[in-house]
Amino acid sequence: MKSRLPSPAQLPPNMPHLSDNWRRRLCRGVSRLCGWSVVGEFPDVRQAVLIAAPHSSWWDGIWGLLIKVGIGADVNFMGKQELFAGPLGGLLLRLGGIPIDRGAAKGVFEQMVDQYQHRDAFWLGIAPEGTRKPVQRWKSGFWQIARHADVPIVTACFNYPDKTIVIGPLFHTSDDMEADLQRLREFYAPFRGKHRNV
Repeated sequence: MKSRLPSPAQLPPNMPHLSDNWRRRLCRGVSRLCGWSVVGEFPDVRQAVLIAAPHSSWWDGIWGLLIKVGIGADVNFMGKQELFAGPLGGLLLRLGGIPIDRGAAKGVFEQMVDQYQHRDAFWLGIAPEGTRKPVQRWKSGFWQIARHADVPIVTACFNYPDKTIVIGPLFHTSDDMEADLQRLREFYAPFRGKHRNV
C-alpha cells in the first residue's frame, strides 16, 4: 500500500538527519503536491551507501533531492569539483554535494572511503548505472566504496508508474562482486523508471 512521506521524526535515530528549516518544509510540500511517496523503512545505521535506480531521466535527481530534503534525510552525493564553482556551488553544498577532485593523488573511490573514516554518520547516494542511458553493466564504484569502507548498501528504487521511491532490504557485500551486482540488478528488475526498467 502506498504511504505518505515519512516525517523526520519517523526516520531511524542513527540515520543522518537534516535540521528542520523552511527549505525542508518547502521540499516536503512540493513532493506531496506532485504525488510522490516513500514505501518501506530506512535502516537504522549510521553509515551506508545508498544506491538509486533505475536512473533514466534527469528528473530522478530532482525528485530524489526534493524527497530527501523533504523527509529530512542527510544523504550526500558526489559531483565533479567544477560544478561547485559560482552560485550553484553553494546550493549544491547545502544539498549535500561533495566536490570530487579528479586530478587528486587519491582517486574518487579513495576520497569517498576517507569520508567514511572521518565521519561518524555518513550516507552517500549513488546511481549505479552511472548514466541515464541503458547499460549492460553497472559501474562497480558503489560496491568498491561499500566494501572498502565496510558499510552496508541501502537499496532505493524509483517506480514512476505509482510515483514511489521504494526502500528495499539492507544489502551486505560479499567476496564475490559479480554475484553481488547480479543479485542487486535482479532485485531492481521489477521497478520502472521514467523511461525504462534497469
